[in-house]
Amino acid sequence: MKYSNPEIPEGINTSVQHPLKEFFLLTGGILGLVLIVVVALTLLADRLAVYIPFELEVELATRVINEETADVESPPIENYLNKLADKIAVEQALPPEMQITVHYVDDELVNAFATLGGHLFMFRGLLEKLPHENAVAMVLAHEIAHIKHRHPIRSMGRGIIFGLAMGMVSSTLGNAMTDQVLANTGGLTVLKFNRDQESEADQTALDSLYQLYGHVDGADTLFEVLEQVSGDVSLQMPEFFSTHPLSENRVNNIHDFQTEHSTTTNRATAPLPDEYAAWLISVSEK
Repeated sequence: MKYSNPEIPEGINTSVQHPLKEFFLLTGGILGLVLIVVVALTLLADRLAVYIPFELEVELATRVINEETADVESPPIENYLNKLADKIAVEQALPPEMQITVHYVDDELVNAFATLGGHLFMFRGLLEKLPHENAVAMVLAHEIAHIKHRHPIRSMGRGIIFGLAMGMVSSTLGNAMTDQVLANTGGLTVLKFNRDQESEADQTALDSLYQLYGHVDGADTLFEVLEQVSGDVSLQMPEFFSTHPLSENRVNNIHDFQTEHSTTTNRATAPLPDEYAAWLISVSEK
């Protein structure tokens, strides 16, 4: 056998294309794939929101709310509101990880709202106008229902949802994105729920009040109070109206529910407890 050393043709191990062209093609392909994923996530944000673990909501909300409430002392009325909220949460069969925390806001604004992570905010301006526990429970039940149905995360916008979704892959990247969106939008207090979400929350609230009290009498008192406030030109228009549009249909739905679930049991509204009455006296003396 003879040994031969043939001459190797030039260019056999080199590409005919410029190496930078291959680099740009590969980079462009990766960026294109990322862009497709981002577009898909933003277009399907509302549907994808319910699949984001509630724990991520809690983590995000805790970072923001702890900063805002760190130096605020919890008054006794807040303990009562949380106890009542716990009872309502049981009736709504919230999953174990969906803990509700009620925060009292010492402000004359007539308002209440739910936000991420199971946090509710109840304002003095609304609480001091509610005549019995059933009306207080209606507010709490409605806001807890928003959390149960994941309305806050669905209403936060595509930026937050995408940021939380990225947080499932990279906590550093996800936190940076969500913090930036919150900074640009003004925090967790800008949520707006649509008509379908409001109707869903109303229905869930009525179901839970019926389970808790055996009737829903007094649930419509909330709206009567808000109507009185809005009709008094000396008072500010309830903020509750701006985020929870009042309509005759909502009140009529309460009356229809009362008719459909009529009962012969005691349907008297529950009085406000002594601690609530004591709180009312204390705020009136300020």
